[in-house]
Amino acid sequence: MAHDSGLVKRRNKKNMTSLSASLKRVILGIILIVLVSFLIAMYSVTDKERLAYTKRNADSILRTLSSRIASDIDNYKQLSRIIMTDDRLVTFLRANGDDVDIGMINDARYGVMDILYVTEGIDSVMVFREDMIMMATNRFFYKYDYDLMNQGTWKDDILEGKGKAVVSLNCNGIASRNDRKPVVTIGREINDIFSQKRTGVMLMNISSDTFVSMLHQLEYDKNICIMGTDGTYFAGNSDILAYYDDSFLSERVVNKTLSTDSGNVLVSGCKIEGLPIVILNIAPYAPEGIPYTLLYILLFLMLLFLLSATFIGAFISRRVTKPVLDLSDAVDRNEQSGKLIPIDTDMRYDELDMLKNSYNKMIESVNGLIRTVIDKEKTVQRMEMRVLQEQIKPHFLYNSLETIGYLALEAGADKVHDSLETLGSFYRNFLSKGSREITLLREIQIVRDYLALQKLRYGDIIDDIYDIAEDTEEYIIPKLILQPLVENCIYHGIRIKGEKGTISITSRLIDDVLHLAVRDTGVGMSKEQIDKILMQKRDDTKYTDKKSFGLWDTIERIRIFCGRDDVVKIESEPGEYTEIELIIYPERLYGGNEQTIQSDVNR
Repeated sequence: MAHDSGLVKRRNKKNMTSLSASLKRVILGIILIVLVSFLIAMYSVTDKERLAYTKRNADSILRTLSSRIASDIDNYKQLSRIIMTDDRLVTFLRANGDDVDIGMINDARYGVMDILYVTEGIDSVMVFREDMIMMATNRFFYKYDYDLMNQGTWKDDILEGKGKAVVSLNCNGIASRNDRKPVVTIGREINDIFSQKRTGVMLMNISSDTFVSMLHQLEYDKNICIMGTDGTYFAGNSDILAYYDDSFLSERVVNKTLSTDSGNVLVSGCKIEGLPIVILNIAPYAPEGIPYTLLYILLFLMLLFLLSATFIGAFISRRVTKPVLDLSDAVDRNEQSGKLIPIDTDMRYDELDMLKNSYNKMIESVNGLIRTVIDKEKTVQRMEMRVLQEQIKPHFLYNSLETIGYLALEAGADKVHDSLETLGSFYRNFLSKGSREITLLREIQIVRDYLALQKLRYGDIIDDIYDIAEDTEEYIIPKLILQPLVENCIYHGIRIKGEKGTISITSRLIDDVLHLAVRDTGVGMSKEQIDKILMQKRDDTKYTDKKSFGLWDTIERIRIFCGRDDVVKIESEPGEYTEIELIIYPERLYGGNEQTIQSDVNR
């Protein structure tokens, strides 16, 4: 059997997941997780850094170009102030309407053009007197909207500036180039230097070629688009116009990441402060933004982790799982031997040695428990044997048969039959087919039969009373715990007293605890006798008081049955009574098979 058990266990071990295999899977899983996390982190860091670098680069370009355009516009604003002071232009503006002729207009035009010769980028200058007589350079390159011009609303923003330069687009709508090229317009209110009276309005138009030249010089042609706030294209890559929307009208740089067929690109843009001009920049993620130094450090750390994980896995497998398997094999060999003996396998580490010592202590504890169980079993068997020997004494059997014989001579066959039936019932229930535990109802039947036989001998000197609660009848109790007490009541109580006595037996269930009481009206017991019985130790071999050995053995059997010592109470008054209460606790109370028990009793 031990060999078969060991074989089954070894087969089960093969089907079980080993610690070593689990450890390898765990370490491999950790490596894979870390590797995937590392790749994701590298991609995330690289992508983030490339985006950050591209944003910084775009921000630098936009700020540089915005500053350059704003500076150039400021220069044009200063130029417009110079133009307003030209004598010929002032004469044109101060002249009465009737005095203005084509010659005065041409003189004013030549005066302005003399100033424009020293600079570049001015497409045209338009000056309108209060009576709307106009002087313009490059007049024939433009188409004019005279209806709008005569309404006067086009110059409201200029007049609100009260002499300050106001930058707008495309001549405020009153004129446009014939070739449809856009212009940036600087408008000013012209006031007489002496009277401070407004004499006219000037529009200076800056050619879009200025921005084209600027982008070419800065080599931004491919990635930059300069436009008006109304979406008018000025210079640069016109394809970028498709990405323009109102979000780029902020003076702070706005960034948008877009996916294209060639990959992710960053579109950045902003409005130039104080100007109706927007700059857009488009750029793919710059490879220059990849943090190679950081990636090399992360790669080094990853390789270091892989080496460490491999080393740790090998270390645990060699120094932990193998010793544990050796310990398990030692336990298997111990089991196959059929003996619970300590193991002596050498363990390298304190923790495993502690595990071995704990196992050995457990073995010692189990062996101690087995010895205790065996000792208790021997004690119970010895006590039961003493009870059996006492009850099956020949003189008891002979006296019973002799009494039955006298009855046969005196009374006849009926009483002989009843007496034999009683004796048979007593011994049938007494033996109980070798069972150690029976129901309370069957134990009461043994007492009834026993007292019935005793009454045959002693006549009517014994009365017996039974008060058995119905809910206690089927509880299982140790066999022959009441009959020895009843016998003591007769031989050491009532008979010695020399007068008629009563034996009463009661049972109650109180808080799930079974209470059995046996009371007699005999000679009673002294306190010293009671203490001697209750204080007697199990292993005291000197105890040989035959008068009370049945009581003490019964108490000891109940203690073993319940697993505790507080199972009996004895009350007595010398010359009056003795009452012994047995207490059987609920952990050992359970119902038996009623049908089987009843059939056994009836037999």
